[in-house]
Amino acid sequence: MVITSLVVSPIMSWGQSPQVRKMNIENMFDMAESNSRNIHVSDMAEKEAEQAVKVARNAKLPAIDASLSGSFLGNGWIADRDFSNGQKAAIPHWGNNFALEASQVIYAGGAISSSIEIAKLQYQSARLDKEKNRQDVRFLLVGNYLEMYKLYNQKEVYLKNIEQTEKLLSDIKAKQAEGLALKNDITRYELELKSLELALTQVENSIIIINNQLVTILHLPPETIIEIDTSLLDNLPAAQNNSDWQDIAENSLPSLQQAKIGIEQSKKSETLVKSERLPSVALFAANHFDGPIIIEVPPINKNMNYWYMGVSIKFNLASIYKSDKKEKLAKLSTQKAIESELLLKENIQTDVKAAHIRFIESFTIYDTQMKSLELATQNYNTVNNRYLNDLALITDMLDASNSKLSAELQVANARINILFNYYRLKKAAGDL
Repeated sequence: MVITSLVVSPIMSWGQSPQVRKMNIENMFDMAESNSRNIHVSDMAEKEAEQAVKVARNAKLPAIDASLSGSFLGNGWIADRDFSNGQKAAIPHWGNNFALEASQVIYAGGAISSSIEIAKLQYQSARLDKEKNRQDVRFLLVGNYLEMYKLYNQKEVYLKNIEQTEKLLSDIKAKQAEGLALKNDITRYELELKSLELALTQVENSIIIINNQLVTILHLPPETIIEIDTSLLDNLPAAQNNSDWQDIAENSLPSLQQAKIGIEQSKKSETLVKSERLPSVALFAANHFDGPIIIEVPPINKNMNYWYMGVSIKFNLASIYKSDKKEKLAKLSTQKAIESELLLKENIQTDVKAAHIRFIESFTIYDTQMKSLELATQNYNTVNNRYLNDLALITDMLDASNSKLSAELQVANARINILFNYYRLKKAAGDL
């Protein structure tokens, strides 16, 4: 393994005194659950949808209206039907009205219950949105985390190459002083050294960028430096059958569950449209306290209280010729939702299969890199023995060392790729 401890070196400037914080993947997931703004937004959307269910249930409660008014009444005018013999009619000028009315819908053709069910389904969809967003955040975190792991690997390789190139450059300068090497040899390795130093700087800057992304998502102090937990490669996941992952996706993937909810919503919308053809039945009761009594001539300057109760039946006659089109639209929406679910299932099966193939492939790549490391190590040992016996040049030794170091890097990265492809497979199956 190339890396033993992944801590940012002092050469990297963070603007403030750095605070190193060692974190594993599960730590990040737990912290994102509490600190990620994306998850907070989804949480608020879930609570909003939950409250919408309570609002929809209010339609089952009785409606109660109360009104109180005062008015100034002008005098009236009375005349014959041909407008002759007109005369003023005095009316008490102060008018008052108090009314209390209550009604309770007892039947609405299923409109109220359908509206409540739709609100419940929207709440379930909001919960799945939150889960989908949570998995997106987790995959983003783990992708950056493992990419930073690779960058630290590359950094170690570049540091080792720089060290070896500086040593080689020192040896060549010594030979040039003895007349055994040309100036051109020195220039070539100086250029090589500068190239390695530039590559190292780019890698270090990439580490800073990814670290900043992780710190921002997790809402940690800006000066925090996340230290990679190298023990995560000690226990790599085992391969599973594609059918197992397909089953997990069928039962767990939020987008697929949302598609199923979408079908249910469309069916409830059909019921809601059909309810327009049915009558609405309600109980009602009211009490009125009015004055003066102006239905009499002359008006009576007194208050009058009266109450009533009964049953009302309403029927929207326009629904007879309007509902057909709405019902057809609702049925088409249901058919579309069903087809969309089938299409989504096909895409999910393809995505899970592709992710599973890459996961299995990563084990093959790891085995190949292990073989390359074995060969590079054998070559290094051979060249090292020849070098110790003055049978090989230092450049040969340098090439062999670099090849071995590069092979070690590829093995470490291959192990990281196994882990990354595992999390990508979990994401595809909705189990991250």
